[in-house]
Amino acid sequence: MEKSCDFLIVGGGIVGLTIANELLLRGCGNILVLEKEKNLGAHSSGRNSGVLHAGIYYTPDSLKARYCIEGNRLMRDFCRENGVAISECGKVIVADSEEKLEGLEALQQRAQRNGVESYFIDEKELADIEPHAATFEKAIYSPSTSVFDPLGVLEALYSKIEGTGKVRVLFDTTFVGKKEGRVAHTSKGDINYGKLINAAGLHADVVASHFEVGLRYRSIPFMGSYRELTKKSSHLVRGNIYPVPDARMPFLGVHFTRSTSGRVFIGPTAVPVLGRESYGFLEDLGLESFRFIYRNASMFMSDSGFRANALSEAKKYLGRHFYSEAKKLVPGLAPRHLVSSAKTGIRSQLVDWREKKLVMDYIVHKEGDSLHVLNTISPAFTSSMSFAKYAADMLLEEKAAQTQ
Repeated sequence: MEKSCDFLIVGGGIVGLTIANELLLRGCGNILVLEKEKNLGAHSSGRNSGVLHAGIYYTPDSLKARYCIEGNRLMRDFCRENGVAISECGKVIVADSEEKLEGLEALQQRAQRNGVESYFIDEKELADIEPHAATFEKAIYSPSTSVFDPLGVLEALYSKIEGTGKVRVLFDTTFVGKKEGRVAHTSKGDINYGKLINAAGLHADVVASHFEVGLRYRSIPFMGSYRELTKKSSHLVRGNIYPVPDARMPFLGVHFTRSTSGRVFIGPTAVPVLGRESYGFLEDLGLESFRFIYRNASMFMSDSGFRANALSEAKKYLGRHFYSEAKKLVPGLAPRHLVSSAKTGIRSQLVDWREKKLVMDYIVHKEGDSLHVLNTISPAFTSSMSFAKYAADMLLEEKAAQTQ
């Protein structure tokens, strides 16, 4: 067990590993990464949809918008250079009714403000890209959206940084708390550090609380479940087919994604659950579950968007409702084309508890010799390599970066 390091990173997901890599590029060394699981990608970084987002959805000047476009390019380059599977297949966003056209146009305006390459296409052009998709009058085409292998990226990045001899990833090692001074108490002993980076993903707010950081925020975990197309019906989707999302919520709605393996997944749902790692409704239940019940109830009563989303998403656990949502995008879809999938993920969504509003952007706080990266929700994987530069700037105080 290492007893000291210059940089201690809590969390071995994509954010933690890319920050470690960025510190290496700046000449830093003696870096330790704590990963509480025994392998890579056990949670959000390995359980996402595997889509490299273009940056269409995000509020201009937000951290998401600022780092998504460059992050997309850097991640595509990394996949090519390291032999990680990637399909640069693009994406279409379709409107299932005339009422959705206003939302579609707002998305395109946002994409243009963010500098994203995207175009309006008509129904004939849509048929050339996705022959089985349907839209009302027009759709958005995003050529820079890609599909990749998240676990392949994690493994390649891990090999790269460990191969330098300047980074060690300590698996099966949990951050327990902070001691006096710059000492982290872990499940395998104490570690003295120079600077600490909290990139703990689903548990980042808990780690931050030991430093009295981010106390105005509360976490609500949302489980995303998927179905998939049978092998014989996978021809119905060539790349990515998305709906116009509810602008009040940070979720993108049930959509189709053809993975690099050729399997076509449909989802995810976004249902509040009672555990940070509750990949099934009765998993990861404990004392904190009562806090999540209270938070969900409070948000249900105070936020109309949260309430509408909760009611809508709950219905999708009934097969016919999930199927009806998917059929809006691909009218030729039949119930026999869908099968269940073991694929599930958790989004640990922060809520500003003072305002009772979902937090839509990443949150970054620097406190003394520690840096805390909170609310690393989608498109965190896409943004990660570009965002790591921003995090390193703040940590090393190389630029006058502003906290959010």
